[in-house]
Amino acid sequence: MRLHHVGILIKDISGSAELYSGRFGYRCKSDVIHDPVQRAYVQFLELPGDRVYLEFISPDNPESHLWSALKKGGGVHHICYAAADMDATIAELRRKGMTLLRSPAVAVAFQGRRVAWLMGRDRALIELVEEGPDEEISS
Repeated sequence: MRLHHVGILIKDISGSAELYSGRFGYRCKSDVIHDPVQRAYVQFLELPGDRVYLEFISPDNPESHLWSALKKGGGVHHICYAAADMDATIAELRRKGMTLLRSPAVAVAFQGRRVAWLMGRDRALIELVEEGPDEEISS
């Protein structure tokens, strides 16, 4: 596995992207992408020369599972790791005490690669994405 991105739950993706670009030098890696499966809008940003992205996330409507977390203030939402073998990685993490919250499902943002969601006793939300070329983030 390798660290792929850190997801930040926010209200205004375009305003936050502009803020992070001006403040830290981030560039937009993707346009704003709607993922109906995740019920969210997302956008990926990158720092020149860095392999770890920021993902801004915003719920697509008040019935999205993300809405209540955003009402509590949002902020850092999850850490995502890229896994070469999704099924083997999930099995290993489950053996190490993590709970599978959402089984692997195709993600619009990753051109058909699957993502899965897990959580451990520390309550940190972990996303796994199937390893693939980072150029395959949808734009």
